[in-house]
Amino acid sequence: MRISIIYMLMVITVNAMSQQKEIQLYDGPAPGSEKWDWSEGVNNKNRFNVMTVYNVVRPTLTVLVPDAALANGTAVIIAPGGGFHFLAIDHEGNNAAQWLVKKGITVFVLKYRLVHIFNDNPFEDMLNTKDKKAWDKESDPIIPLAIADGRQAIAYVRNHAAEYKLEKDRIGIMGFSAGGMVAAASAFRYTAQNRPDFVASVYGDMPAAIQDKMQTDTPPLFMACAQDDEFGFAAHAIRMYREWYAARRPVEMHLLSKGGHGFGVGDEKNTTYQWLDQLIHWLRTEGLVTAK
Repeated sequence: MRISIIYMLMVITVNAMSQQKEIQLYDGPAPGSEKWDWSEGVNNKNRFNVMTVYNVVRPTLTVLVPDAALANGTAVIIAPGGGFHFLAIDHEGNNAAQWLVKKGITVFVLKYRLVHIFNDNPFEDMLNTKDKKAWDKESDPIIPLAIADGRQAIAYVRNHAAEYKLEKDRIGIMGFSAGGMVAAASAFRYTAQNRPDFVASVYGDMPAAIQDKMQTDTPPLFMACAQDDEFGFAAHAIRMYREWYAARRPVEMHLLSKGGHGFGVGDEKNTTYQWLDQLIHWLRTEGLVTAK
């Protein structure tokens, strides 16, 4: 009997996952990469079994819809990280999405354009690279395309808000690491259509060169990062906090003492545990999520 119950739960989970809708962000080839002709891949054959998506040519959104009794009209676009070479699609995408859906939020997991790689193990390549600067440099021409995909994702969700029973003024974007740059960049140079109503940058990479002038309606910003982040991104969070604070725009920063880079939804073994609860509390106090 116990085996039968487990099997039934597995079937239900698989069916639920198969019902997720994947949406093409652009009609036809994405602007700026029209000649890309390679195939997207997926692989978790690395030392940490991290599920990676790589060689994204056609950006998409995968939609996770909450139960109708819980749905609150708020949407979050999630941009996973991976140094613009791959997407940690579960660790920094689907895991957070499934947690947020249980809070009544409609989630759109973004697959944005990436560096073209020539093997099937980008995560292991990252771990083994001897020239980190050269590895980072490969992403320079791709970053503007990835940021454009983030903006396009916000515009898409806003244009289809009625279809998903969303409030047009409660559409936000959250990103991890490189995805944090995609998310945070959307807080600058926006239009009425692609302005996020809130931004969450989780151990995000945000070089000053990506930023622009703060506006009177610059979106509220939430940040979470560990002080012992191996890439020094805590300094990015501190700088951005100061800029939002100086502009008198809503900002909240959780600078966690232990957790390193890439803690995802958090780990009870260090101080990153339950940071998502703080995000939800912040969204509620800012009027961006309504409790049910």
